[in-house]
Amino acid sequence: MMCKLLLFCFLFFLSCSHLLPSSSFSFSNSTKICPHGQALALLQLKKSFSIKNFFSNYFEFYHLPSYPKTEYWKEGSDCCSWDGVSCDLVTGHVIELDLSCSWLSGTIHSNSTLFRFPHLQRLNLAFNDFFGSSVSARFGRFSSLTHLNLSYSGFSGLISPEISHLSNLVSLDLSRNWEAEFAPHGFDSLVQNLTKLQKLHLGGISISSVFPNSLLNRSSLISLDLTLCELHGRFPDHDIHLPKLELLYLYGNFDLNGNFPRFSENNSLIDLVLSSTNFSGELPASIGNLKSLQTLDLLDCQFLGSIPASLENLTQITLLGLSGNHFSGKIPNVFDNLRNLISLHLSKNNFNGQIPPSIGNLTNLLLLDFSDNQLEGAIPTPLNSTFFFLVSHNKLSGEIAPLICKASSMIILDLSSNNFGGMLPHCLGNFGKDLSVLNLRRNQLHGTIPQTFLKGNSIRTLDFNGNQLEGLVPRSLIICRELEVLDLGNNKINYTFPHWLGALPKLQVLVLRSNHFYGHIGFSKIKSPFMSLRIIDLAHNDFKGDLPEMYLRSLKATMNIDEGNITREYIGDDNYQDSIMVMIKGLEIEFVKILNTFTTVDFSSNKLQGVIPECIGNLNSLRGLNLSHNYLTGHIPLSFKNLKMLESLDLSSNKLSGRIPQELTSLTFLEVLNLSQNLLIGSIPQGSQFQTFGNDSYYGNPGLCGFPLSKRCKTDEVLEPSHVEVESGFDWKITLIGYGCGLVSGFSLGCLIFLSGKPEWLVWMIDKNIHKMMVRNKMSTHRRVTRRS
Repeated sequence: MMCKLLLFCFLFFLSCSHLLPSSSFSFSNSTKICPHGQALALLQLKKSFSIKNFFSNYFEFYHLPSYPKTEYWKEGSDCCSWDGVSCDLVTGHVIELDLSCSWLSGTIHSNSTLFRFPHLQRLNLAFNDFFGSSVSARFGRFSSLTHLNLSYSGFSGLISPEISHLSNLVSLDLSRNWEAEFAPHGFDSLVQNLTKLQKLHLGGISISSVFPNSLLNRSSLISLDLTLCELHGRFPDHDIHLPKLELLYLYGNFDLNGNFPRFSENNSLIDLVLSSTNFSGELPASIGNLKSLQTLDLLDCQFLGSIPASLENLTQITLLGLSGNHFSGKIPNVFDNLRNLISLHLSKNNFNGQIPPSIGNLTNLLLLDFSDNQLEGAIPTPLNSTFFFLVSHNKLSGEIAPLICKASSMIILDLSSNNFGGMLPHCLGNFGKDLSVLNLRRNQLHGTIPQTFLKGNSIRTLDFNGNQLEGLVPRSLIICRELEVLDLGNNKINYTFPHWLGALPKLQVLVLRSNHFYGHIGFSKIKSPFMSLRIIDLAHNDFKGDLPEMYLRSLKATMNIDEGNITREYIGDDNYQDSIMVMIKGLEIEFVKILNTFTTVDFSSNKLQGVIPECIGNLNSLRGLNLSHNYLTGHIPLSFKNLKMLESLDLSSNKLSGRIPQELTSLTFLEVLNLSQNLLIGSIPQGSQFQTFGNDSYYGNPGLCGFPLSKRCKTDEVLEPSHVEVESGFDWKITLIGYGCGLVSGFSLGCLIFLSGKPEWLVWMIDKNIHKMMVRNKMSTHRRVTRRS
């Protein structure tokens, strides 16, 4: 009886199954419902791809589950039970194919067996490597398709207009296929025909169109991502009545302008991202109607005026990004109600007055960036939860209270370029172990540098430049094993050269200029000191004795840099990049970012004596060398001809004698040369860069003659110019462009990515870099194969 009852229930279930929604399922091997043709097509699809995990770091960072799903497809088993495959409950037709994050690599051709599944309702191929594939017309023939996701998969070329024939689509995601683009009017056709869309994500696809007004009439729309789509023209000014719209991303459409969008009170908006567009005007008081808003990102737009007080109504907001605009006036005291705020960006505006006290009530705040304004008064004490506290380039004053050290979660503390005074709190050396950057440059702090640092600390940058600090360089710095940048310049430190810093394995920048250091630079007991050092500035001190030949021999980071293969990066990390003042080419230049290929040695304005050691010629990746204003004697070393990357050489105001080596004409990158005020003799070398140097390079050497000086050479003073092969030139101006930008605003976004679920719009740069790298690698491989064939 029980068996008959079970059989009846099963038959009843089958007879009613057409009333149920299709779903993913699997039968046991004894009940195979997958048609043989479909299983064969899937196996052929599997064979058309290789398995390569191009996105391993990406998957790990975002905690995305990834594995080669097709590796588990076995002939003879029911294909409806295979990973990523879902079938109709009755017919067995494959209706869903989810091969996202499956490590697939290969090209999807128009005759691919992928297109043999006419009943597909959902197709997800995201996060694979289909480099060289296009969104072809065959994709437009899945007439039952409701969900299509081809994002992050290397599709390129024109997107077929046939895609607009998928009239049942509810969700379309083609985003982050950086080499793909719509044909003229293709995007307009898509918007016109796909009337059921709830999700439309095309971020990174070249659209090159005005914003279509009809999109704002789709009451079903929930999520719209058109970041970096080359939209232009004016965004509609009329009221937006999209009651279901939760996400609107327009980031990076630099030529898209308009005023702040006007949303009706009946809205569900959660994320609004207009950053890096040309939106302008004042923020309306109606912004307070966006009561569900969690992300408001207006970074790097053209907004102006004051911040409306109605902002206090945004009680759900977690990220408020207003940096890089023209806002002015006082920051309103609206933060009492914004208790969910995690990340607050108000930098690079014209705010004045004091920091509102209600900031101290933001107990969930991880990042505060008020830098580059005109704020005055004291700073609030960062809360223990704060990771990033950035208030540089303001007019803030008062003392730095020791209470600041209780913010034990701090990673980056930047109080630079303000008017802080008083004693430097000694507890700063005992911040939490996570502290990476402590930047107090250009204030009026006095006292001594903290003498103790936590064992196992993470300090990467210590910048105390431009204060009135005295005393010693603390020996406890030796435990800062992560230290890359130490800048103590322009203080009143009275100490001998801290040779023990040579044991720090990652130290790249050491600046001690303009202090009262004295004595011999000396000798180190460390076998290979300062091996990572690429910038050393000891200028304007009282060092004496010979040039430190041992240290010069150890500067491995200034030798044999293969710029063709090295990845150009800036010293620092994604959260913060260091800046430095460098005297180069006779000018004091601030590099607000430090390129990892930039190298310089500056021992100028000391009391150094003796000859210049030949070993300096081993520093063949050096960009700048300044030994001026010392008491150096002897000849200019012939080994200088090996400094092929040198752009600036200053040996002025010494007691150098002999001739200028003709071999220096081989330094084809050299733009600035100063040999003035020495005892040099003979004819000035001619050829190459030397033809560009004027009298100032040589004056004060009575024994020199020849161009550009007016003194002509006698016959016995003239040397035949060497026949030197001239290398291709180098433009310093281009290099400066690489150095000169500000702090990357992405440091804040990196924090939020890490701490708040890594929202899609925040990581577009990482996505783009990953896909561009993949494109470059694939193109390089293709070229090599082509050459072989």
